Amino acid sequence: MRRNLSRQAQKRLMNELDGWFEGSPVPGMKVLSADSLDEWLVELVGAENTVYANERYFLKFRFPEDYPFEPPEITFQQPAPQHPHVYTNGHICLNILFDGWSPALTVTSICLSILSMLSSANRKGIPPDNDTYVAKSHGKSPKETRWMFHDDSV
Repeated sequence: MRRNLSRQAQKRLMNELDGWFEGSPVPGMKVLSADSLDEWLVELVGAENTVYANERYFLKFRFPEDYPFEPPEITFQQPAPQHPHVYTNGHICLNILFDGWSPALTVTSICLSILSMLSSANRKGIPPDNDTYVAKSHGKSPKETRWMFHDDSV
């Protein structure tokens, strides 16, 4: 779905995208497509010496009209990694994507945070409430969820 991005959002996204095409600013990640400026597909390869080492995942970024004043919607494409903060439908429970958002954050800083979240895990596993959440959120945007950020031990 194409959105009418504000002029500011278009300029910001063009600058960010240029930085990615000049060379990935995040090791193990690259933009695979951005045919539409408001939707990007990013590849993530798990960092060495982690439980996700060399595993490939894909993130879909959907940018709102007023980006960077509102965070993008980001979901893992299937199959999503088995991680205590990633639901099997690809929704990610990460503060900076919701209440902790700041317009100073960029695609690069988001990608670093997601890679760090995965890299810090010492085991694979799904969230304990995965089945209930996935059933209730079927077809909904993760931005419609009221997340509770209380577990930073993973």
